[in-house]
Amino acid sequence: QVQLVESGGGLVQPGESLRLSCAASGSSFNIYTMGWYRQAPGKQRELVATISSSGTATYVDSAKGRFTISRDNAKNTVYLQMNSLKPEDTAVYYCNADITLGTSWVLRTYWGQGTQVTVSS
Repeated sequence: QVQLVESGGGLVQPGESLRLSCAASGSSFNIYTMGWYRQAPGKQRELVATISSSGTATYVDSAKGRFTISRDNAKNTVYLQMNSLKPEDTAVYYCNADITLGTSWVLRTYWGQGTQVTVSS
């Protein structure tokens, strides 16, 4: 099995930055696309950014120019650098990853447990 563990959330003031990390652990797996989602209170979970195994990134419009997604394939880790944070960025942030296990070609999406980001003065 594979586990995704996020870290780096917290309470910051508007305009400040945070860097989220999400590390995958387990045995004998291959990671393909990784992504970050967020869910604010009372709202549906929404996509923030994705990054392919070759490093191609996509962003939701509200994140463009402020957030940067990156990954370290050697460490099985994806990052989300968030700059110029706004109160509306407040949410629980989840990472996910499309993974195959061992020699299987079956692609399954795994999720982390989430990390709280609060932007408030």
